[in-house]
Amino acid sequence: MSSRDHILDGALALLKAGSTVSLESAAKRSGLTKPGVMYHFGTKEALMIALLDRVVDGWERDLAARLPGPVEEAAPAARLRAYLGWALECEVDQSDLVMFADPRLRDRLIARWVQRMRPWLEVPADLPATEQARLTAVRLIAEGTWFADALCALPPEGEARERLADLADRILEGSE
Repeated sequence: MSSRDHILDGALALLKAGSTVSLESAAKRSGLTKPGVMYHFGTKEALMIALLDRVVDGWERDLAARLPGPVEEAAPAARLRAYLGWALECEVDQSDLVMFADPRLRDRLIARWVQRMRPWLEVPADLPATEQARLTAVRLIAEGTWFADALCALPPEGEARERLADLADRILEGSE
């Protein structure tokens, strides 16, 4: 494993534990010096963006496995159905909320998250308004689920997750 990957793994472990990430805490966690971390990530912003990219890279692998082809070729409903399936079935934790980890960098991290997730989540503006609303509703069901899971804040469990999946399918089909 490269030093860069080792640093990112350690920093993600800090986030998962609810700790803050700094160049110094990342160095301590990875057994390196702060200058050693700065060799790979010149600033805290660079480290945090790399952490966000690491998290989203994992999400994208899981999401892509739910589609028969590239995301660029998938219909909006297929993309959002993949996102919903991911949200209901994959394990997430506090490290998945990396975009909120640093108040001073939050705007830049959220902008990066939006840039990375747009191909999966964007609802085309040229669709009929009712279809846009259905797709957005399914996206929000998915986001509410994984946010609740990541925060350990009353996440839906067991049959409730199955009912959410059924409801989302009916919404996508236009029968709800």
